[in-house]
Order: sequence, then structure tokens, then C-alpha cells
Amino acid sequence: MSGGVDSSVAAWMMGEEGYEVVGLFMRNGVKVEESESRKKSCCSTSDARDARMVASKLGLAFHSIDLGKEFRDIITYFLDEYAKGRTPNPCAVCNRDLKFDELLRFADELGAEGIATGHYARHSIIDGRVQIRRGVDRSKDQSYQLFCVAEENLMRTRLPLGGLQKSEVRAMAGEVGLRTASKADSQEICFVPSNDYRELLDKEGRELHPGRFVDTAGRVIGTHKGTEHFTIGQRRGHGIGGGKVLYVVELNPEEGTVVLGERNEAQFDSMSVAQLNWIGIDVSAGDELRADVQHRYHCTPAPATIEVLGAEARVHFDEPQLAVTSGQGAAFYEGDQLLGGGWISSTRRVAGAGVPGDRARG
Repeated sequence: MSGGVDSSVAAWMMGEEGYEVVGLFMRNGVKVEESESRKKSCCSTSDARDARMVASKLGLAFHSIDLGKEFRDIITYFLDEYAKGRTPNPCAVCNRDLKFDELLRFADELGAEGIATGHYARHSIIDGRVQIRRGVDRSKDQSYQLFCVAEENLMRTRLPLGGLQKSEVRAMAGEVGLRTASKADSQEICFVPSNDYRELLDKEGRELHPGRFVDTAGRVIGTHKGTEHFTIGQRRGHGIGGGKVLYVVELNPEEGTVVLGERNEAQFDSMSVAQLNWIGIDVSAGDELRADVQHRYHCTPAPATIEVLGAEARVHFDEPQLAVTSGQGAAFYEGDQLLGGGWISSTRRVAGAGVPGDRARG
């Protein structure tokens, strides 16, 4: 229970189904000003209070779990990825390592059957295998963020909100009298309440990689304070004008280089995906399958061919895709069913794009 409306209603629904429910709140050890925590954050002191009050309203036992060390590991991963010129996905890592792993261990200590969360995704067990499908409310669908969660952990999971619209969830909360009924959704990374990760880089005293902006022909067109301030596909905030809309198409921290190009130069035709995780299906090295591939949380899945090489795969898009980024997750779908996915380890821009040096960046 995060102290938001979704997990509050999920807890109520599980109780209505006859389960004995225990509320769990994860403390992340990050100190957040209350004025900031009320701006759509989660895991703050006020969120803990809301979660506890909802549990009391529903008559549930409640535990607050200190996962400060584990969250510190996620923060370190987050900052390290930017230092490597990659774009991290801390929410997926949190799902994999904490919400659907650490909490299951705590559930075992309590003698609980499993865990339930407020994710907007549909869950079912068919012929002894778990299936994850997109949530009915496509604007809130969170199935993408489950691409790296182990199938055996998903087997012990329930996702009661997957078949509901967000408006229905809020209505339920109001009818039941939950204090979170009108609470704003959390939207930013929980340990970056300002929603500007650059502030965290500064706060943590991270050494940056300053250098030059260059165009795709290798011409120097400006300077910057650190490659960590940019992500692939970014088209604002670099301060380089000239009448053209320019995108970040490559980052090279070792050289301090940020390559800018026009939209057609920010197109990628394939990528390598590591640490594959399959959900509900069996796939072996040498297999080739067709799927719709979603290469970041907010993008439209694209048809592609996946060559399975073992623990890694090569994904070939039918049509070039904008801003495919190393470090992000790649989720594989058949229709609305999540087949699994992995972490983008390297990418290849469309041939002839003209970026100096090696185009495959890990």
C-alpha cells in the first residue's frame, strides 16, 4: 500500500473477495519535504500516514517495511546509468527487485499466499502458467513495467485493478469512504520529487562529463556541462538553435560528446536486448518470433522480428523507430498479452544517418 488511491482500492477489493489482507508500506529512506511530497509523490511520510489510515478504515493489519538500503541500490543504479550515457528505468527495477521480490519474502514470513498491488494490468493463470495482459484502461496501463518480473513471482501476484477504468477506481474509493479517493496520482520517480533528475546528480556530487555538441557530420556546434544532462531523443534543453529541431541521437561520455541531428537522424532499425525474461511462454536459443515491441514506457509498440540468441536477442523493427535508448526496457507483446522482455543493451541507427564513430552504443 503506497498511500495512493489505486493500492487502497486494491486492498479493499481483495478483502471483498474473501482474502485476509495485510497492508505493507515500503519506506525508501529518502527524506522529502512535505510540500514536495504532496505534489504527486509516493513513499513519503504523508503517504505512510494515508496508507495506515486506509488500512485502519478497512480493518487491516499494517506493516511499514524499511527498504532504505535496497532503494539506495536503485538510486546508485539510476545515477550510474546516466554516467554511462544510458537512460535508466528505476520503476521496472523496483518492480523486479522490491515490489515483486522483497515483498514476497516478507509475505513468506507472514505465511501469506502472495501479494496484490494496484498496478493497471490484467493477471490470469491458464494451464498452470501466468498471463499478463494490458489493463482495460489503456491510458493507465502498467503492464510494460512488469516485463522483467520473474514468472514465478507473478504466479503469486494478484492485480485486481486490471479490468477497471481509473474513474471506476476513484468512484469505488469514494463509495467506500477511503481518504485517498481524490488524492493526486504519483507521476515522478519517488526519489526525485522535483521530477528533475539533474538535481539529484548535483545533490549526490556526481562527476559529470562536460564537452561538445557535434552534428552528425562531426562539426562542433556548441558546448555542454555534462552528457548526464541528456537522453537519446531529447529535443529540448540543449540550447542549440539555428532554425532546425535537433534531437540527441548519440551520447559518448568518454569523449564528452553529445551528437545532435534532425528527426530522420534519430531513427533506429534494430537493437540488442539482454537479460531476457519470458512470461507464460517457453522460448529457446535459435527461436525467431514476431511480436509488437515497446521500447519505452510511453511509446506505441512496433511490429518486429525477435531473434533469440539465448539470454539475449536481436530485435529488428519493421519500420525505423524514434529514440530507441540503451538502458530502457523492451517489452514484447502478442496483442495485449505481455510475453516478457529485457534490457536494451545496444542500438543501431538507420544506415546512412551519418553519426561519426560506432553507431552501436551500449
